[in-house]
Amino acid sequence: MDKFDLIVVGSGPGGYVAAIRASQLGMKVGVVERESLGGICLNWGCIPTKALLKSAQVFEYINHAEDYGIKVDKASVDFTGMVKRSRNVADGMSKGINFLFRKNKITVLDGHGKLLRGKKVEVTDKDGKKKEYSAEHIIIATGGRAKELPTVPIDGEKVIEYRKAMSLEKQPKKMVVVGAGAIGTEFAYFYSSIGTEVTVVEFMEQGLVPREDADVSKEMNKIYKKKGINILGNTSVESVDTKGKGCTVTVKNRKTGKTEEIKCDVVLSAAGVAPNTENIGLEALGIKTDRGLIQVDEFYRTNVAGIYAIGDVTPGAALAHVASAEGIICVEKIAGENPQPMDYNNIPACTYCVPEVASVGYTEQAAKDAGYEIKVGKFPFSASGKASAAGAKEGFVKVIFDAKYGEFLGAHMVGMNVTEMIAEVVAARKLETTGHEIIKTVHPHPTMSEAVMEAAAAAYDEVIHL
Repeated sequence: MDKFDLIVVGSGPGGYVAAIRASQLGMKVGVVERESLGGICLNWGCIPTKALLKSAQVFEYINHAEDYGIKVDKASVDFTGMVKRSRNVADGMSKGINFLFRKNKITVLDGHGKLLRGKKVEVTDKDGKKKEYSAEHIIIATGGRAKELPTVPIDGEKVIEYRKAMSLEKQPKKMVVVGAGAIGTEFAYFYSSIGTEVTVVEFMEQGLVPREDADVSKEMNKIYKKKGINILGNTSVESVDTKGKGCTVTVKNRKTGKTEEIKCDVVLSAAGVAPNTENIGLEALGIKTDRGLIQVDEFYRTNVAGIYAIGDVTPGAALAHVASAEGIICVEKIAGENPQPMDYNNIPACTYCVPEVASVGYTEQAAKDAGYEIKVGKFPFSASGKASAAGAKEGFVKVIFDAKYGEFLGAHMVGMNVTEMIAEVVAARKLETTGHEIIKTVHPHPTMSEAVMEAAAAAYDEVIHL
């Protein structure tokens, strides 16, 4: 039986990062993966979706070239070409993980991993052959999958999840997207921008990106409606009829009780993420779970000694960068380092549609609910020189400070490249930077990032360009 210091079950952004960091710290590491290195994120999530979104953005740029003083023939969509480029990008990234594993002398154990008693992992390969491995420490990093709603059963043909949505053979003429979080909002933008008629159905009242600050949701609803996307907030899906050529989606307004039917070619279920915790041996070992999520402490230790869990299988935001950070903290603790526990209130959230959405920390309402007396500043990109020059005046930066001590409580952004800008606020909050320190930090001109400084100045009635 092969023995390791650490076995990681799953090679997504939590698993592969944990494995590499463990190898750097001198451990002999094995990683179990049943499909492709990099997990869902690299192969069917974060990376290929951004490739599709970039294709859609380029398509929009070309068709609006005259806005920039450029005359070109009108572009047309090569849907198959867009999908092919996305898959090529994903394949390249997966090969990159393979290179990193070889560089760090990490052993890949191909197959499905299942935990056994005595700190062992049974790996079943594609031919059904089983082999056991042992390790002093085992990290569960099996990730998540699309959550299936009872009223929206996924059949993989007419009712699909995100994985199928990025590999369809034919572009649908009409699509209903169920769920308006990051996944739903991104796919709604992609398909709408290339000509698909899109309706978004969201259970929560705010509509698009409902977990973001209320001002962000309001702005995104306005922008998407202007794009021609039909948004039904505070609405439930009662049923999906897939008989016949297309789909008939029956929805109900939760406020009025009124129902309506929507005809479409395909339904995309984007109602969240479910953890992959079935059939991996949790019950046999007595590992505690709650609604399928593995319960862990601040260093990702389960209730069973030597067994850990990170990423989407644990409570908290199902985000790639969260899983990666958890993996590093976990293995550093195993190695006898002294890592700080994660501050889950300082995790950035990003949605990569156009315009982009980014946020960190408290929303305005959450800050009030937490008992803070607050100062709020808002700076619209319509007042930004760089945004005007780029033709991207939609959106704003909103910042929230504690009125008493100037603590940077949160930031919320809608606009071009804001997913690149949010890290400034994450770092500032980590360093306990105050509002006045942001105001006095000289930002380059002209840049989109000036809006952070201007919004902070607006909170203290010192804004110049409003």
